[in-house]
Amino acid sequence: MDKMRFESPDLTARNIDNISAMFPGVVTEGKVNFDLLRSLLGDEVYGDEAYEFTWVGKRAAIAEAGRPIRKTLRPCVEESKNWDTTENLYIEGDNLDVLKLLQESYLGKVKMIYIDPPYNTGNDFVYRDNFTRDKDEYDEEAGIYDEDGDRLFRNTGSNGRFHSDWCSMMYPRLVLARNLLAENGVIFISISEEEVATLKALCNEVFGESNFRNAIFTRRYDKNINRQFMEQGLSTMNTGFEYILMYSKTQITKYNPVFRESSETRSSTGYWKGFWNDADRPTMRYEVLGVTPDSGQWKWRKELAGEAVQNYNVFCDRYQEKMTLEDYWEKTGKNKKFIRRNVSGKGKNQGVEHWVAPAVGILRNTNWSDLLASKPTGVDVPFDSPKNTEVIIELLRLSNIDADGVAIDFFSGSATTAHAVMQLNAEDSGKRKFIMVQLPEPCAPDSEAAKAGYANICEIGKERIRRAGEKINAEFGMRNAELKKREQTEPNNSELRIPHSELDTGFRVLKLDDTNMKDVYYAAGEYTQDLLSMMEDNIKDDRTDIDLLYACLLDWGLPLSLPHKMQLLNDKGEIVPNSEFLIPNSELFTVHTYNDGDLIACFDKHISDEVVKEIAKRQPLRAVFRDSSFVSSPEKINVEEIFKLLAPNTSVRVI
Repeated sequence: MDKMRFESPDLTARNIDNISAMFPGVVTEGKVNFDLLRSLLGDEVYGDEAYEFTWVGKRAAIAEAGRPIRKTLRPCVEESKNWDTTENLYIEGDNLDVLKLLQESYLGKVKMIYIDPPYNTGNDFVYRDNFTRDKDEYDEEAGIYDEDGDRLFRNTGSNGRFHSDWCSMMYPRLVLARNLLAENGVIFISISEEEVATLKALCNEVFGESNFRNAIFTRRYDKNINRQFMEQGLSTMNTGFEYILMYSKTQITKYNPVFRESSETRSSTGYWKGFWNDADRPTMRYEVLGVTPDSGQWKWRKELAGEAVQNYNVFCDRYQEKMTLEDYWEKTGKNKKFIRRNVSGKGKNQGVEHWVAPAVGILRNTNWSDLLASKPTGVDVPFDSPKNTEVIIELLRLSNIDADGVAIDFFSGSATTAHAVMQLNAEDSGKRKFIMVQLPEPCAPDSEAAKAGYANICEIGKERIRRAGEKINAEFGMRNAELKKREQTEPNNSELRIPHSELDTGFRVLKLDDTNMKDVYYAAGEYTQDLLSMMEDNIKDDRTDIDLLYACLLDWGLPLSLPHKMQLLNDKGEIVPNSEFLIPNSELFTVHTYNDGDLIACFDKHISDEVVKEIAKRQPLRAVFRDSSFVSSPEKINVEEIFKLLAPNTSVRVI
């Protein structure tokens, strides 16, 4: 039986495998012959000179994205909400390591990613990866000194290393995030003016310049910080907005149109407007209600205009005395067009007018100045400058995320994205899931959060999700009750659709930690057989069954939010009822079943053949046991034979 790896995938090795699949001759013993690859590609490779975006430490950042790690995510049931039923995740830990661990379980499964990374303003950068350099290391790598140690030029851009550090921090995270996106997935990244140009260059490299879709602008709170300098003259202006860069994974992505409220008084009623405009296409000059323009053109093609004339005639003949044109338009599907001629009309239109329907909203462009970038959480949780929930809801709508899709935020802060997902689900009966990832950065001792008893940002984020969920559930319940009342009095109203009765406002808490396994697990070949036999187990003493189960889920690439159950079996392989849990002189075995058989695990020692047979009879897709459960090789062979007979399609591994 094969052993579980318990190591994040080696993405560099995977890329080499992909190259080997396309060009078998260029890879020998795991090494790429780049000279041969260039020859095969011919003129399609860069010449001696080409545009390139680079920074000090880029090579290390690229390598970091592909480097495997030996870490795990440990469940924390006591800090979770609705552990058994929720499909949402809250993960504590450095997002670089977390993204590496999620590569198998969520590869190509995420429709929408939103992040609000550190803006690199000088006081918000807490992600210090192992390739961050001090100034001397930066100067040496940047070539500021010659080989004799003499300075070649004065580094007047003394903050350049901070830009490099920021690039090195962001690059591997963006690479790993792209892997998680579905083929039609999208990523939105909030950023300020400090690094927007750098971020766009980074994203062009990671996602491809052709996949840049646009930049959205949201409004900042007005600040008067420059007023004190007005008399001396201002050297700059206050920044009044923030950017949200939009990138897709591929060109197949289509965004969903989103609308803002109309600020015009005419939004509630339709109005008539001249049908002529000053464009000049002769094919669009035709007769309408006795008028043919001699210049310019009509706004619509001839067939559509004729249909609109007929629509208005039908309204006037049959319905004008019964209802308004607005009512008629609404009752007939909100898609009919109308044209009339006002006999008193003059000018180019000669009285020919088309009807503009009531504006339920204005199609959004990239100017979202009606929305603040930051806004209080609304649930009395202290956090400096939390993102506006309304903005994230609009981004979710814009992303065209499926009603049961997954959204990730791996700089989750106060968990605004989780709040937005739950709110949108309540509004449209969706079942979207969220995955929040946040470094447990300590709260400043003098901050309002610390004074309120919060130790770190993760505690704030989890509490916000709890409170927001309670508030949304209360509002959701009130709305459902009102809809049910109306359904009784308006039984034929098809618009009264009762949403699903349960909202998922829970979350499973998982915490990043070192691997569950002792060093010997990864380097068994370095120990003598006698020494190995003296080691009772290769699993760390403080790790539980559920720790091991979730490590197996990561290793096998299974989602972390599916249901699982635990059963006790006796040594005959029979399920033990709760009342018999404490039967004396009876050996019991704990069996974990994940998602009705995607995986069944038993980590007890010295498992009986009958228990193995019972697990095999259930024909799971995967099964895993503790290696030390089997004292000898013949016992392992016996387990393999049992599965070959009873569950030949089950993949069996040991830890």
